[in-house]
Amino acid sequence: MSNPVVRIAGLTRSFEQGGVTIDVLRGVDLVIEPGEIVALLGPSGSGKSTMLQALGLLEGGFGGRIEIAGTDASKLGKDQRAAMRRDHIGFVYQFHHLLPDFNAIENVVLPQLVTGKPRGEADERARELLSALGLAQRLDHRPSQLSGGEQQRVAVARALANRPRLVLADEPTGNLDEATANKVFAQFLELVRGEGSAALVATHNERLGGLMDRVVRLHEGVLD
Repeated sequence: MSNPVVRIAGLTRSFEQGGVTIDVLRGVDLVIEPGEIVALLGPSGSGKSTMLQALGLLEGGFGGRIEIAGTDASKLGKDQRAAMRRDHIGFVYQFHHLLPDFNAIENVVLPQLVTGKPRGEADERARELLSALGLAQRLDHRPSQLSGGEQQRVAVARALANRPRLVLADEPTGNLDEATANKVFAQFLELVRGEGSAALVATHNERLGGLMDRVVRLHEGVLD
């Protein structure tokens, strides 16, 4: 049996605000297996984004243990954490965060070039992903020339460009109208499953949660 892509044990995170300590995460335990897509449900302010930041190794201050692809992240230095994000983790946010001066294919090529992949291979991979998302005719369009749904599809392709072991998505269709969100999310799930990546998707949408392999709920800093 394959090792889990994610193993979290006793994850905690607290913040100081106005002299008061606020415990956002109070001992979270979670295991995500290879290829598993898990919905992280909870209302706004429940700590979903904080949990994704922890898993994405984006900031410090967390207690407990986080293992990504069998590596204990607490033992990694700054450069090693950056390499872990680059090589094993893909991110999709509520807003696309595309580079405005680059077209769709360039936005998907660039993260591959950072890893040292040859331009030709990176270009082929970007075309493959964008075509799978229905953007074969929009490759040379800049973000400002794309609709909201198209921009988010490019963001999905970018997140998967380096074949990550883990995809972290924070309300990935939250900025889209319902019809567009449904279409983009269906494409997101199909592509992630086709790539064989594991994923943790934060959402407050019960219906979207039901489309995934498993649902976990964050309530008062712990998973129900």
